[in-house]
Amino acid sequence: MQAIVLVGGEGTRLRPLTETVPKPALTLVDRPLLAYTIEWLARHGVSEVVLACGFKPDVLREALAGEEERAGTKIRYVAEPAPLGTAGGIRFAAEALGGELDERFLALNGDVLTDLDLSALLPAHAESRSAVPLPQITGEKNSGVGVATIGVHPVEDSSAYGLVRCGEDGRVLEFLEKTGRREPGEINAGMYALERSVLDLIPPGENVSIERDVFPRLAASGDLHGVRLDGYWTDVGTPERYLEASWGVLYGRIETRVSPTVPGLYLDPDARLEEGATIVPPAVVGPGCRIGAGAEVRESVLLAGCAVGAGARVSGSILAPGAEVVAGVELDGAVAAPDERVPVQTNDAR
Repeated sequence: MQAIVLVGGEGTRLRPLTETVPKPALTLVDRPLLAYTIEWLARHGVSEVVLACGFKPDVLREALAGEEERAGTKIRYVAEPAPLGTAGGIRFAAEALGGELDERFLALNGDVLTDLDLSALLPAHAESRSAVPLPQITGEKNSGVGVATIGVHPVEDSSAYGLVRCGEDGRVLEFLEKTGRREPGEINAGMYALERSVLDLIPPGENVSIERDVFPRLAASGDLHGVRLDGYWTDVGTPERYLEASWGVLYGRIETRVSPTVPGLYLDPDARLEEGATIVPPAVVGPGCRIGAGAEVRESVLLAGCAVGAGARVSGSILAPGAEVVAGVELDGAVAAPDERVPVQTNDAR
């Protein structure tokens, strides 16, 4: 089975962490975010992962060096010449594969951390292919047979996601992309089983959204189905969700090769804690980090080579590689850029 994984976005909501690193290459605990996806795909029988790259593909390739051998699946890189959107990226990757692309394949967003049962998606899609066709609707091609199947996932707040409403037979009745309304519902989990015929709906070389331009057309013709997938799922799109995903790994909410130091804490063997330094889980302290005497790190992620000065307090924050918090600073809910030196803050300065 082949999977096209969309990794072309710039991750603007995660800046400054993603200023020079594509979001899928961003370290999550001790490895690139995308490594978790590749590992998960391999567990579900995917033999070839095709990465539809955009922003800094060479950095992504370097970050994933050796991942083919670790995960046991082939990885192929396809670099878009310009942003093509979710559907355009799938079409571009499919054209790069040419005749090597299977008649049925998976397509996924590469910016989520999940342990959903992907293996349930393909049987549901196969069943939709054998569905009884819907009655013909005037003016619409209406086969009622599944051309695409979306994995959907229940959430309490669907405002930031594509909301999917399905009938009892699994056909998608309504596909609403990011309504902004805070309501529970089943959302588009960003994983699809597709027939090659879907590509005919995507103009080549154009920026096209599968969520806004393709799925609504398929839903109108009865050719789009959905299947509920339960389990762990989070979109790693903001600093808050990045922290949530980190804690998900540290507390074993997904199956992964990561070995926390203790539940809720990853302390790299190459990190150094000086006398009286304290780390309060959940937390990540990466390689080469230095925590000064009497300093405290609480519910934060420190990536490689960070320094926290003596007596400083870091809470609910993310420090990009090489960032430094000078002695005595109290940092709460911050995101520090690579090699940034966070200056001393005084009450007067505030």
